Amino acid sequence: MNAIAPDVTFDLATTPLRELNEALHKATAETNARRWRVLNPNGRHAVAVGLNLPLTVEIEGNVGYYCAGMNAEASVIIHGNAGQGVAENMMSGFVHVRGDASQSAGATAHGGMLVVDGNASARCGISMKGVDIVVKGSIGHMSAFMGQSGSLVVLGDAGEALGDSLYEAKLFVRGTVKSLGADCIEKEMRDEHKALLAGKLKAAGLEGAVDVSEFKRYGSARQLYNFHVDNASAY
Repeated sequence: MNAIAPDVTFDLATTPLRELNEALHKATAETNARRWRVLNPNGRHAVAVGLNLPLTVEIEGNVGYYCAGMNAEASVIIHGNAGQGVAENMMSGFVHVRGDASQSAGATAHGGMLVVDGNASARCGISMKGVDIVVKGSIGHMSAFMGQSGSLVVLGDAGEALGDSLYEAKLFVRGTVKSLGADCIEKEMRDEHKALLAGKLKAAGLEGAVDVSEFKRYGSARQLYNFHVDNASAY
């Protein structure tokens, strides 16, 4: 835990999850309760979902499905692993998984930043719509499938079919890519892309930790935007 004491502490071993989420939703801009601490999540689903104020919520342990889903403005720090769909449909704010993340991390998210200290499983960033995702480990197959905008930065490796049916999301991978999906290609890493990547790494707390020249950039070949019979097998 940080040295700063929380304003509110919920122990889910003795307090129902519904009461925690209700209290978080009832928080107002006028309250001084900005720092929340959650104990004993024990893999519960939908912890700290739908937040819409600049609160800081620190969760001490592993969480289940959809933690911090639909987040707006809040900072949610998970001191453990996260189940499927962490930060799903996030609009803004910051979600930090100190461990590993399961499938569909950051799925359909429109904004904000998701940082995963460990690995992320399959479909990381699927249908991403503006979120920035930084994974310090590796990611699984079909990540960034139909990624529309935003960025996915991977310090480790990427699984099969990276960026399948990609639109304009920007992908940066430091390690190896097992295979690229339909219409995803490696692209030139120019100075403006290095500057963009450096900014994402800085926002994730990784300024100076890695060399941007070690990354490769991937993006859409823009061949599948409109149907063409010659590409029918790729759809």
